[in-house]
Amino acid sequence: MVTLPPQLRDPVLFEGLAQVAAATALSAVVLGLSYLRDLGMERELGGAFARGFVQVVVMGALIGVLFSVPLSFSAVVLVAMVGYAAWESRRRGDGIPRAFRVSLTAIGLGGSVVIVTMLAAGAIEATVRNLVPVGGMIIANAMKTNSLALDRFKSEIESNRGEIEALLAIGVPPQAAVAEHITESVRASLIPVVDAMRTLGLVYIPGMMAGMILGGANPIYAAQYQFVIMGMIFAAGGLTSMTTSLLVGRYAFTGAAQLRRFEGSSPTLLSTLRSLR
Repeated sequence: MVTLPPQLRDPVLFEGLAQVAAATALSAVVLGLSYLRDLGMERELGGAFARGFVQVVVMGALIGVLFSVPLSFSAVVLVAMVGYAAWESRRRGDGIPRAFRVSLTAIGLGGSVVIVTMLAAGAIEATVRNLVPVGGMIIANAMKTNSLALDRFKSEIESNRGEIEALLAIGVPPQAAVAEHITESVRASLIPVVDAMRTLGLVYIPGMMAGMILGGANPIYAAQYQFVIMGMIFAAGGLTSMTTSLLVGRYAFTGAAQLRRFEGSSPTLLSTLRSLR
């Protein structure tokens, strides 16, 4: 007879399933509205919701094992997170030359600089239990910022292609011709994190702070540490967005200083890895 692990026999799981059903029902309303308004986003939204649920449950099942591995293994986990985040994020820049390379470089730089700095400062404990969850949070937010930057840059260039090509025709340097649009993509990508910082503690009450307080931590220290987390997210997002904008501004032009066409494609993982050479 097969014996289930203790985690799968915990009665709280049934309560959790009921809560998941409620969240799914709310999400189904969004999908229904998308269908009624003919937005064509049902597949993307539904797929993201289903994948998110499966992935987070799998991570929850593996978390006990993860915490028992050596600290050095956390670096492998974080590198894998960066790679997957870049792979997902480059979809928002579909058609932009070397979108995966841009995403990998930007997310890797933004995330690693912040994680290493805060490890050295003692804000992140050098344990798998702390490094992987906090590092994952930083990488996830860097990915979000990168996706917004790519998406906005692509739309800015496509919407203003005629104007940019006219500037190039009269001798304006390529970087100067797209400078305004690069700035706009950086500004748009940072809107969520800037708004979160502005409303922190008034409208936005972060879950980590609430969890620390419920766990018995000093409320003021919990607030301080939450601000540190938000600072890390802000810094990682800013570094990522600025790196992304710098790189796409270069890759958007040919060697003859002509603006490239952003033609969509569905590259395989193998072809994408080959393009990194």
